[in-house]
Amino acid sequence: MTTTAPQASQADVEAFLGRFVVDFGAALASAGVILGDRLGLYRALAELGSATAEELAERTDTDPRYVREWLSGQAAGGYVDFDGESNFSLTPAQIVCLADSHSPTFLPGAFEIAASVYKDADTIIEAFRTGRGVGWHEHHHELFAGTERFFRPGYAANLVDNWIPALRGVEAKLLSGANVADVGCGHGASTIIMAQGFPRSTFVGFDYHEASVVQARIAADVAGVSDRVRFEVAGAADYPGTDFDLVTMFDCLHDMGDPVGAARHVRESLNSDGTLLLVEPMAGNSLAENLNPVGRVFYSASTFICTPASRAQDVGACLGAQAGEQRLEEVARQAGFTQFRRAAETPFNMVLEAKP
Repeated sequence: MTTTAPQASQADVEAFLGRFVVDFGAALASAGVILGDRLGLYRALAELGSATAEELAERTDTDPRYVREWLSGQAAGGYVDFDGESNFSLTPAQIVCLADSHSPTFLPGAFEIAASVYKDADTIIEAFRTGRGVGWHEHHHELFAGTERFFRPGYAANLVDNWIPALRGVEAKLLSGANVADVGCGHGASTIIMAQGFPRSTFVGFDYHEASVVQARIAADVAGVSDRVRFEVAGAADYPGTDFDLVTMFDCLHDMGDPVGAARHVRESLNSDGTLLLVEPMAGNSLAENLNPVGRVFYSASTFICTPASRAQDVGACLGAQAGEQRLEEVARQAGFTQFRRAAETPFNMVLEAKP
């Protein structure tokens, strides 16, 4: 028996091809963002204000013909401005997103995450065929650095000034001196930012990935907070310590194989008036609510990173990066937390508070 495929209209085909051109161009241009970041091309162009390819090449000690081709592609994608003659420049918006590493909207780290996904494609393809998990530690090292660079600006802009003040009674404890654990700390950006904002408190960051813990210790030394911050290799379900005033988990609970078990251990490690600060990707409670550009980013990342990470661990709950607040509350309550609420949010994150 044969079936006849439905005929697509020319208009529908052209519309889909238009989407393809945009996506394919973005996929290729993402490598150009990494190149521009690592060679200092964005920073130099911001400093120059306006420059020809030759002037930018001279400032960055690079080849002018290569720079001209790079600038042309960047201009075509709207990442660089072109005056129609010979000069290129960056708008204020392009500067804060591409050239200023201290800006809360600094984006090159996101493109490093995307690059790591391509490098791990064969591993994930095999995981699809076998159903096995792929642990965080099995990914290309560019993922670890890119994740820290992508999330750090947002944490720096929001964590001390907005998210912690939104929690009930936590800021006052940190100002007077509290005991804090940062679980799944990675390279330690969140831990260090809190330590800089609350110098009377002490912090310990836990992560099972030893290489990330090593980097976190180096970062703490550079930031000058090693006197009140330490980092240890430990998992979310068995890290040491009790009587914490605050435990934080930044963009990591959904990656865990047993999120209920991890949350239960957090509850047991808190004191009676302690708080869990849970930061998770922004998501609605259903697929239909997440069919948007932000959902596309998180579902795609979750396919390659978050879901395989959970599958690699015991239980393998595979919450995914779009678990949604309702599912996360179910996890917290199953773990024994009796209070749960959304304390704050950004376009990319939900900031959730749970208490015993």
